[in-house]
Amino acid sequence: MSHVPTDLRYTEEHEWIRTAADGSLVVGITDHAQKNLGDIVFFELPEVGRKVEAGLPVGMVESVKAASDLYTPVTGEIVEVNSDVVDEPEAANSDPYDTWLFRIRPTGGTSSNGLLDAKAYLALIGE
Repeated sequence: MSHVPTDLRYTEEHEWIRTAADGSLVVGITDHAQKNLGDIVFFELPEVGRKVEAGLPVGMVESVKAASDLYTPVTGEIVEVNSDVVDEPEAANSDPYDTWLFRIRPTGGTSSNGLLDAKAYLALIGE
């Protein structure tokens, strides 16, 4: 069974989202995604300052089995990326919820209401 923290929100594309104190959203991949991908070997992350639209690809994760797009959960601007995960992508294999990928500042009027809570995400993944 996948580990799904109840204090996070989730997307149907298997990203987790944590709201930071400044209102930005911290994004990573879920335990379910990591288990399905297998050993992660590479992350391509968006550039800081990039304006992005909700639901569109902003980067990539590669594992020994497959490559998959990373999506942004909301429309906004990328304000920070985790350069450590680019240098050490395998960190996401041991604790995907402690390994964030990027932070996004939602644009005015954008909300995270469409994101899934833990219960809805568990239903999505069939657990």
